[in-house]
Amino acid sequence: MTNTTAALTRDTRSFIGMESEDPVRFRAKMGPDRPAVLDVKTGQSFTYRAFDALVGRIASLLLDEVTGGAESPRIAFLGRNSAVQLATCYACQRVGMIFVPLNWRLNQVEIGSILDDCAPSLVIYEDEFAAQLQLRPDLQTLPVEGGAGLDSRSRSYSEVVPCYGGTETICVMLYTSGTTGVPKGVMLSARNLYFSALNFCFVCDVSPDSVVLCDLPFFHTIGLVALARTSMLMGARLVISDRFQPDRTLGIMSDASIGVTHYCGVPQIAAALRASNGWNPSAMKALKAIMIGGAPLPPVLIERFLEDGIPLVNGYGMSEAGTTCHMPLDPVQIANHPGSIGFPAPFLEMRIVDSAGQDVEEGDVGEIWVRGPTVTPGYWNKPDLTAAALVEDGWYRTGDLARRQDGVIYLADRLKDMYISGGENVYPAEVESAIAEHPGVADVTVIGVAHPEWGEVGLALIVPSDPDLAEEHVHAYCVERLSGFKRPKKIIFVETLPRTASGKVLKHILRQSYNHSIL
Repeated sequence: MTNTTAALTRDTRSFIGMESEDPVRFRAKMGPDRPAVLDVKTGQSFTYRAFDALVGRIASLLLDEVTGGAESPRIAFLGRNSAVQLATCYACQRVGMIFVPLNWRLNQVEIGSILDDCAPSLVIYEDEFAAQLQLRPDLQTLPVEGGAGLDSRSRSYSEVVPCYGGTETICVMLYTSGTTGVPKGVMLSARNLYFSALNFCFVCDVSPDSVVLCDLPFFHTIGLVALARTSMLMGARLVISDRFQPDRTLGIMSDASIGVTHYCGVPQIAAALRASNGWNPSAMKALKAIMIGGAPLPPVLIERFLEDGIPLVNGYGMSEAGTTCHMPLDPVQIANHPGSIGFPAPFLEMRIVDSAGQDVEEGDVGEIWVRGPTVTPGYWNKPDLTAAALVEDGWYRTGDLARRQDGVIYLADRLKDMYISGGENVYPAEVESAIAEHPGVADVTVIGVAHPEWGEVGLALIVPSDPDLAEEHVHAYCVERLSGFKRPKKIIFVETLPRTASGKVLKHILRQSYNHSIL
C-alpha cells in the first residue's frame, strides 16, 4: 500500500453526500446483495457489494500507477463496454482523477489529437485497439487483458476508502466532435453527472426494479451517463453489452430470466432491430419502451413500432447537458405528438430564442438555450469555445433549432445545417423526415449547397432499400409533401452515410465532397 493510499484510507471525508459520491458506493450500502451489473461478453454478474469492491480495488491500483504531480490526473480508456471500464470510471471519481473514455472508432491520428489535448497520466487499453493507440514512449499505458493487465492486477489490491472532492470537481471528460470534426473535451462535474442521471430517471421511469440494457458505447453520454449512471443511482440492474448485434440484442431483450425493461438506441439501431429475423415484440413483455436519441427520429418509424405494441420514445440531449428533452413512455402521448422530442427535463430551464437572444413566439423556430445543474462548466483547454457557448447568466447555447407547439418541443435542425434558398429558411431535418417515409428509402440526409440563382439549394443523399428506386420517384414523392423551395434540387444515391457514434450524420464531410454537385 502506498503512502497516498494509506492517507486516503484514514481520510475522514468518506461520506459527503450523493452529489459528490459515485452512486455505486451509496447503493452498496443500501442494498449490497441486489443485482447490479451483468457483463454479457464475460458472463460475469455483480451484486452492488461486489461491484463496489471492484471499483475500490481499481481505485487503489490507479493510485499506484499514476505518479507525478499532475493536478486532477486524466485517465484515458480505449475499449468496448465492459464492467471493468465502468468500474474504472467510478474509481477515478473516488480518488480525484478524471475519466476520459476514447472513441475506439477513431484512427491513430484522431486518437492522438485527443491524447495531445487531454495529456493523460495513464492510458488503459484493450488489445483489440492497441494499433489505433499507436503506443508511444511519452504515454504511460496499461492493458486491460493479460497477467500484467488491469483486470488481473486489480484482484490483488485492497479497496481504498474514497477521497471525494466537492460537487464541482470534474470527474468525466467526454470528447465530442459533434458534426464539426473538431474534438472538444466536455468537462462534467460530480454535480453535472448526478443531476443528469436524475433527469433521465424521471423522464424514462427508471426505478430499482428496472433492468437497463446498454450496448451504446461508454464514450458517449447516452451510454455512460444516461443509461449506466442512472441505473447505478437508482439501484437498478445494468446489462452491459460490448457491442450492438441485432440478433444478440433481441435475444437479451427477449430473455425472461433477464427481464430487460429499458433499452436505448439511435434510429438506425431501431430500424435494424425491426428488420431482424428475430424481431418478436410479444417476447419482450418486460420492455417498457425503446428510447431513441442522437439523431432525428422519423415519425414513420414511430408509427411502425406503435403498431407492434412497443413505444419508440424520442428524446434529445448532448454531452454538454445530458438529457434535455424527452417524450413520456406513454403510447397515447407519442401518437398525439409524432416526431416531438417531448418536454424539457425537470432539472433544467429551457428557452427558444432568436438571433438577438429574445424568446420567440409559440410555433416559431429559434435556438435552444438551456440552464441548470446538468450543464457543463466548459470545454477542456478551449476558453474561446467555452465563452461562445456559455452566455450571460449561465445559459448554454446548444446550436440546435426547435419550436414549441402545444406544450411540446419539436427539433427543427442544427443552426449550422439550416440553409437559405431564395430567401426562405430550409430545415434539412424536415425534408429528411418527409423523404424517409418513402418505402424505398433506407436512409437519407439533406445538405444545402451553393447555387448561382437561389443562393443555396438542397441536395438529398439517399441510401435506397429498393434497387429500382430512381431520382424521379423521389422528386414525385416530394411534390406531394413539400413546398417547392423545400424540395431537394438533386438526388444522389449512395451506399452509406458517414455518422458519428451517436448517429449524427457527418454533414461537414458530405459538404466537402458534394458542394459542387448541383453546378
